Amino acid sequence: MRTHLCSELNESLIDQRVTLCGWVHRRRDHGGVIFIDLRDRGGIAQVVVDPDFPEPFAAADGARSEYVLAVTGSVRRRPAGTENPDLPTGAVELLADGIEVLNTCKPLPFQIDEEDVGESVRLANRFLDLRGPRLQARIRLRHAIVRFLRRFLEERAFVEIETPILTRSTPEGARDYLVPSRTHPGNFFALPQSPQLFKQMLMISGFERYYQIARCFRDEDLRADRQPEFTQLDVEMSFIDEATITGMMEQMVRELFAEVLDVALPNPFPRMSYAEAMSRFGSDRPDLRVPLELVDVKDLMGGVEFKVFSGPANDPAGRVAMMRVPGGNRLTRQQIDGYTEFVKPYGAKGLAYIKVNSASQGREGLQSPILKFLPDDVVTAIVERSGVTDGDLVFFGADKARIVNESLGALRLRVGRDLGLVEDEWQPLWVEQFPLVEYDETEKRWQALHHPFTAPAPADLDKLESDPGAVLSRAYDLVLNGTELGGGSIRIHRPEVQSRVLKMLGIGAEEAEEKFGFLLRALDFGAPPHGGIAFGLDRLAAMMSGSDSIRDVIAFPKTQKASCLLTNAPGTVDERQLRELGLRLRQGVKSEPGAATG
Repeated sequence: MRTHLCSELNESLIDQRVTLCGWVHRRRDHGGVIFIDLRDRGGIAQVVVDPDFPEPFAAADGARSEYVLAVTGSVRRRPAGTENPDLPTGAVELLADGIEVLNTCKPLPFQIDEEDVGESVRLANRFLDLRGPRLQARIRLRHAIVRFLRRFLEERAFVEIETPILTRSTPEGARDYLVPSRTHPGNFFALPQSPQLFKQMLMISGFERYYQIARCFRDEDLRADRQPEFTQLDVEMSFIDEATITGMMEQMVRELFAEVLDVALPNPFPRMSYAEAMSRFGSDRPDLRVPLELVDVKDLMGGVEFKVFSGPANDPAGRVAMMRVPGGNRLTRQQIDGYTEFVKPYGAKGLAYIKVNSASQGREGLQSPILKFLPDDVVTAIVERSGVTDGDLVFFGADKARIVNESLGALRLRVGRDLGLVEDEWQPLWVEQFPLVEYDETEKRWQALHHPFTAPAPADLDKLESDPGAVLSRAYDLVLNGTELGGGSIRIHRPEVQSRVLKMLGIGAEEAEEKFGFLLRALDFGAPPHGGIAFGLDRLAAMMSGSDSIRDVIAFPKTQKASCLLTNAPGTVDERQLRELGLRLRQGVKSEPGAATG
């Protein structure tokens, strides 16, 4: 139908006849001459319709926003002074002598390029929202990312292999989406949280290098960077170690940013142990753009009168840490009280602080309600260890180590943003040497920090039964600006090691066979050393596009209540479908049509 895209109109086409197809972006009537900004996937071109051409003029006169038109005419130079330097096509226009209205459009619920529109309205009319320049650019950027990733991996002999969507439920940390089976009454498929077990099976099958743009599903509470269905780049390799895979993936990410964003990331990426990250930043995904750090002072507080400090200082599971805030002396009491309220949801009972008026004057140059509880030698040590200067402020956290890490780690980011301390650059980081397990106080047992198939560090194998908490894993995460882009590990490839890990996690032989017996059997048949990584593709695209929400880079996302306002899903099904599946709704549970719109 068309001969050119709107964006292709330029001075080389002057006096040529062309046909454009697209949507009416804007229509303007200037004293009898009608101007239409016609938009297609390439961009915008100006169409001029003169009353000397009655039929196209009548069509243009009746056209409204988002009408679909086919316009034929001659390209001409715009009159002097009317050029638009902001448009690539701004030097020329199309003088129309033929217009076909391909389709009309009802009055719009919002203008395509309007910014101030509620998200529920946008999601209910997602097909319109996707026409706008904001989402068009982000979805196309996502496409460019995927195109690069495929090319990079295929140039290195990776094979793209699909893994099942209908599989069995396995323990991977989140709630499964279950699908009842009609042909096996009383049994259920599960939608995969990841292709973890299948990609390990592919390594055992001898493919050696696998990747997949994988759809994954998790039935969990949502937020800006979570969706019930999401996409990840899944990668697995055989006969490798940590350095091999992290080195290749680092190269991939560096080249991706260079090609798609023209951004040069550091070479090499810095690396940090999990223990160091938690000690310095209170987080295993630290945002290195914020130049604030936590400093331990537990050794100083064991004998002070202040029980808030001495209690955790004498508790093996406790932590006392401080955080210096350059220029923080200007914070008002109201602002400090606000930060005190901010840390409470993380379990902190309060937020002690010291303001530094004059560091050289020692105690006399400091201001704080807690100073009267601290002896001179402790005050002197705090000043020296924190490195404070005049005009600074020091925040303190004292409690169980987890509470201190979470509260001060979150406060670090909040204060950094509030005081304008966040550096405007990309800061990648590899975090390594994670613990293999963590102790669940509620269930009174060890749980895998990543998943049960992560390999323990070879040097720590003899501690699996005697001291599980001291065992390090062969896991690694790639963090960018405080967001975990991807995570992976070297896997367990020896069946006897896998059995020991499962037993340590409280998973008996019968349960292990029930949950993932197919993997355990496969490990007995020549499993090679292997490992992999998975990147959150939605999260990566959102970050690279400058969006705070992955919903902006997903064509048809769900709301935070896991509903689709466009299709009104989830929806009801009739009794016949339920009977075929051998299901019925429990008494008191009522399925309501349209419930997803709430």
